[in-house]
Amino acid sequence: MAGVDIPGDLRDFVRERAKGRCEYCLTSEELSGIRCEIDHIVPRSRGGATIADNLCLACGACNGHKHARTHAIDPESGAQVLLFNPREQRWNDHCAWNADHTEITGLTPTGRATVTALQMNDPLIVGARSLWVSISAHPPLDD
Repeated sequence: MAGVDIPGDLRDFVRERAKGRCEYCLTSEELSGIRCEIDHIVPRSRGGATIADNLCLACGACNGHKHARTHAIDPESGAQVLLFNPREQRWNDHCAWNADHTEITGLTPTGRATVTALQMNDPLIVGARSLWVSISAHPPLDD
């Protein structure tokens, strides 16, 4: 989050814990060539603290679309649900890759709402994922 003073050692810890990948869409800093940002899962504007358990690594696209949200609409049910929380939930429980590993499918209301709200299948990132798949650099194999 821009303008928030997060100590360097805490930033390093968050980046290492995330293995240099966005914890929402799993985009790699190394593959994208762009540093991810530190996201407050519960935004400071909603009382979220600047502590390891409330921070995650997020690419600029996911962080920008998430902004100060904690909830979004599940496109299947129309219900307002919590967004995916990388500190409390496992990505594979809520999301999956499609057959060619270029698009993310939400498996649960939280997964669907997060994929939609954060626009995780924007055509630009889907195109990039296709290139990464073609060089066997994607998807991440350890999640």
